Amino acid sequence: MAVNKLLADVLAERLAQMRQEYQARLPAALTSLVSLADGLNGSENDPVILEDLQHQLHKLAGSGGTFGFDNLSVRARALEVKIKQWLVEGHALDAHASVRKTLNHDLMVLGEVLLMQPLDINRMTVQSAEPDDIYSKSLLIWLVEDDLNLAGQLRRQLESFGYIVCHFSSISEAEAAAQMERPDMLIMDVMFPLQEENATEVLSMRPTLRGLGCPLLFISANDDFASRARAARLGAEGYFLKPLDVPRLVNRMAQIFDQKRAPPQRVLIVDDDVELAAHYQLVLLAAGMSAVVLDDPQDIIETVATVRPELVLMDLHMPNFTGPELAGVIRQHEHWVGMPIVYLSAETDVNLQNDAMSRGADDFLTKPISDAQLVAAVRVRVDRARQLDAQISKDSLTGLLKHASIKESLELEVQRARRVKKTVSVAMLDIDHFKSVNDTYGHAVGDVVISAIAMLLRQRLRQSDIVGRYGGEEFVAVLPECDVADARTLLDDIRERFAAVEFSHNGQTFTCTLSAGLATSMQHPQANGTELLVNADEALYAAKHGGRNQVRASEDI
Repeated sequence: MAVNKLLADVLAERLAQMRQEYQARLPAALTSLVSLADGLNGSENDPVILEDLQHQLHKLAGSGGTFGFDNLSVRARALEVKIKQWLVEGHALDAHASVRKTLNHDLMVLGEVLLMQPLDINRMTVQSAEPDDIYSKSLLIWLVEDDLNLAGQLRRQLESFGYIVCHFSSISEAEAAAQMERPDMLIMDVMFPLQEENATEVLSMRPTLRGLGCPLLFISANDDFASRARAARLGAEGYFLKPLDVPRLVNRMAQIFDQKRAPPQRVLIVDDDVELAAHYQLVLLAAGMSAVVLDDPQDIIETVATVRPELVLMDLHMPNFTGPELAGVIRQHEHWVGMPIVYLSAETDVNLQNDAMSRGADDFLTKPISDAQLVAAVRVRVDRARQLDAQISKDSLTGLLKHASIKESLELEVQRARRVKKTVSVAMLDIDHFKSVNDTYGHAVGDVVISAIAMLLRQRLRQSDIVGRYGGEEFVAVLPECDVADARTLLDDIRERFAAVEFSHNGQTFTCTLSAGLATSMQHPQANGTELLVNADEALYAAKHGGRNQVRASEDI
């Protein structure tokens, strides 16, 4: 997710300022290291001093490269490893003079490295863009297809789902239009007449359409590997065979647009190096994520409960508590067992890394880490976690929440609405005469009809709304801060659009309708989620017996 230009400029300026402040503090940090080394005197306190030195060097090794001082980071890491070995071998008590001499020399080298290396304040590039609220406008789809009958049918179907469709019968026509505007998605046939031949080959040689920067889907009568490989090479996000399963195509389109409007990834950064953690936070914010820093590990439970992170980015070595200990505390809570935990540490000992990984974490990243690598690592892990969570909580056919999940979401939303003194509406929708669809056309076609209404719900409802498959052909929509009049208008729009969707089977076309029941907390202020759902179900029953293909509210009965 990109950030707008003004925010990008502010973040870039703050990143540069943080690096300059880091540079200004380095001389004092090196002086502190030298002072500690001077305290070595052959007493029993030497191991404590060496451990303190090792900890400070560990932080320096992790932060130096991040703030633009790569050589400093390398030198600090080498000295950290050396001190660790001294501690293991017990040299501090019997060879303190030699240890101090070596330390002073190495610390002097660190200072020289600092003076020799200029600060690169342009290490992080903040990507800026105009706000991309893809659901604040109707989405423009370009359809490049020379089969006019197929193009007309597909256009009508896509328009019934609320898309604006612009049809081109040749690649050349689309290329000419690309000089003037940019679509939100490009759908192309793979094969065209001989003068243009294979669209994937043409696009490879004439990149005008590839440069549109929008998702690309191919439709084709050919299911050979070579065609699919060429499509993948061009970055296609879908490949659909003729005769087209339009609801399946629209479902993939909805998934792509849903990814674009997905909420920011939530990240919790646990690190005692406040300055470095603040840098990571700023980098992730610049990438469009939500990042919170925790520098006191004892607050880990309260912070996780409040922030609800989708990924915990945690240092391995911290005063009083280690990363594995904190990971163990998190894993003690059942509902956080699957939360991704990634260590971000300057620890380079592979055995220690593996041991830490075996104690509650999912991955290990090594400091210093570039800003781009940090953003990529966090984004891919959160996206994968979201995919896994979707498989658990969402219905496989529709991509909507399952029965238990939508009921739980409804209960939470009713409680929230009561707490903030707002209205919440709940709707129960049911496909009319659905049994006859299964009996006449088969269950596979019935699944297509169910998928179509699910896609329409996902597309037409607001981002703040919650929708689930309650069972069979029944669906539940939770509409926060939506009164009965607005809810009725929204549901009527969905009902009319669904009635316009054409389904086909063996050359036959047919349409379906739906009925909906509606209840709001305004009419039932004392009702909990389950009771509100019962009221919506009673309104649905009234809609069915009142002639179907209509919306009834509980206040109507």
